Amino acid sequence: MKRWWRSLTDNGRVVAMTVATVLGMGSLGWASVPLYDLFCRVTGYGGTTSRADAGVDRVLEETVLVRFDASKERGMPWDFKPVQTSMRVRIGETNLAFYEAHNPTDAPVAGTASFNVAPFVAGPHFVKIACFCFEEQILQPGETISMPVTFFVDPEILDDPEAKGIPEITLSYTFHVTDLPDDYAALNSNTDAATQTN
Repeated sequence: MKRWWRSLTDNGRVVAMTVATVLGMGSLGWASVPLYDLFCRVTGYGGTTSRADAGVDRVLEETVLVRFDASKERGMPWDFKPVQTSMRVRIGETNLAFYEAHNPTDAPVAGTASFNVAPFVAGPHFVKIACFCFEEQILQPGETISMPVTFFVDPEILDDPEAKGIPEITLSYTFHVTDLPDDYAALNSNTDAATQTN
């Protein structure tokens, strides 16, 4: 490797370093969404929520306002929004909220949602039972879907000195474009070929 590097002219070294930088930045850009999601889940950073298979038995009289926010990465063609922008929930009560996505393009588009909760100290106490964000979503051309999220605010929030008394929690989702699964892309191209031969 050293011999190869020494054999390059100054311009050759600049080109090699530029190509390496572009490839490195492209790789980091491609991997940033799943790596950030993994980082947040492992460290709890960024208001990462908890997961549960079912709600809790203890429903309290105390309430908190939950706001819903939606955004999308640059290049994501979908229209994406919460169906309701907020709801007042009792702590411990299982709730259901919906987001809506529409694909205005003439091609199928796949996407995954990353999420966080603000303020961050509320994240561990905001528990999801079921969520569209747990799986990749594929929308056909012109398709509109309603996507549910089932959640509750854990009563233990009242025992957390940093989170106790928070008047509102914001649940935010950002949709990112992902590649269509290989089997789906192959099925789609076979269907297109069959349509053209008929």
